[in-house]
Amino acid sequence: MAFSKSARREKIRKRVRRTVTGTSSRPRLSVFRSNKEIYAQLINDVDGVTIAAASSRELDSNSPKKDVAKEVGKAVAEKAKAAGIEAVSFDRGGYLYHGRVLSLAEGAREAGLKF
Repeated sequence: MAFSKSARREKIRKRVRRTVTGTSSRPRLSVFRSNKEIYAQLINDVDGVTIAAASSRELDSNSPKKDVAKEVGKAVAEKAKAAGIEAVSFDRGGYLYHGRVLSLAEGAREAGLKF
């Protein structure tokens, strides 16, 4: 029997989380994508603290979703730089590395984050 779309994503998300962890020096860049919005946050899993976050809700834009995702990536990278973070571990959250998730990652890389 095949998995539903949400069950498949949850299975992949758990597999990714077993291997990707965040520390204070190299936090985890976690991505959540809904139908309308996209969210990114830097998480220190050792202390259980969110260091920085950005979302498309903060931006007032009527651009296509991929362009908005790129802006969110740049915003979270700027907040990371302000917090003194240069490198992160990327957690795609069970989503394919394609489309809006790819655009967010490219935006973060353009703004100077390394992963």
